[in-house]
Amino acid sequence: MRGSIDFQSRLSVVTPELLVPADHPIRGIKPIVDSALQNLDPVFDDMYSVDGRPSIPPERLLKACLLMAFYSIRSERQFCERMQYDILFKWFLDLNIDDLAWDQSTFAKNRERLLEHEVSGRFFAAIRDEAKRRHLLSRDHFTVDGTLLEAKASLKSLTPRPNLGGQRKPRWMGGGKGKKEGRNPEVNWRGERRSNETHFSKTDAEAKLATKSPGQAAKLSFVGHVLMENRNGLVVDVDLTEAHGRAEREAALRMLHRLRRRARGGTVAGDKGFDTAEFVSRVKELGYTPHIAQNITPYRGSNVSYRIAESPGYAISQRVRKRIEEIFGWFKTVGGTRKLRYLGVRRNRFWLEMTSSAYNLIRMGNLAAATS
Repeated sequence: MRGSIDFQSRLSVVTPELLVPADHPIRGIKPIVDSALQNLDPVFDDMYSVDGRPSIPPERLLKACLLMAFYSIRSERQFCERMQYDILFKWFLDLNIDDLAWDQSTFAKNRERLLEHEVSGRFFAAIRDEAKRRHLLSRDHFTVDGTLLEAKASLKSLTPRPNLGGQRKPRWMGGGKGKKEGRNPEVNWRGERRSNETHFSKTDAEAKLATKSPGQAAKLSFVGHVLMENRNGLVVDVDLTEAHGRAEREAALRMLHRLRRRARGGTVAGDKGFDTAEFVSRVKELGYTPHIAQNITPYRGSNVSYRIAESPGYAISQRVRKRIEEIFGWFKTVGGTRKLRYLGVRRNRFWLEMTSSAYNLIRMGNLAAATS
């Protein structure tokens, strides 16, 4: 007999807990997240006043950021739309099926409070400490690297710096008398040299023109930095800075200094861009052996001695260090950082720290499933 559609609504007592599959990978991640957030309770208490109307719990805001990274959701508005009907999202956020989704302005209203108390960095540290408790982190062998992340600003937003005199606005094509620039104007840069010394972005003044290769076009960018441990490829530290020629080396030294290792004998791997006399000497001062790829050219030799380069450990570090590209690849393809979604260093660093936490959580879940 052919079934019929029943349009009558019914009262249901089904909860999201019953509908999420028992073997879903995110079930292994949620207890780690809940434990880390519980450790941040004192921080959350200091963030809010004891009076006034209750806010959206900060725990749920951080969980929402993780979901956006897990499922490649490109904006907070899109997340709030999906949150209305996605049962798995409501289960991860500890909501009921009939709870309404937030307005996307909830994130903007609470972001400054989260930035002020450095919540994303504290949460990342809590996830890293859990990985350390599970003996997943190497204490001695690390890799450093950086990558360009395109800023949320167009080249059309470039304008000459006012202290240089001369033309103060870009040359708008067809800009005759009475012609308005408009929302998305055509820009003609022919005959005008653009650089970070002569121009800045009106949209994001902290974004800088940068390129990785001489043959590529320069884009307004920031630099994302990662310190990876070499045992399981987990992120130990992360940072985001303005783009300039020394950004990767300076950030790498800051991250290595934050490790606060007491024992000597560890190694630090990196690509040829780190093969400078200053960086190699500073790494040695911190108690590490520099396993940096040798940058040998006809005009100069490497700062890494051949005694180090011919050791068996050096060959292992050079092979393992390439796994850091997997982290950058995940950040850009899944985590949504190929083109950043916020303006400025602080806000984008917040997102990069949350994306790094999401990557570590997925990696920890995969490692746990492989050993079970």
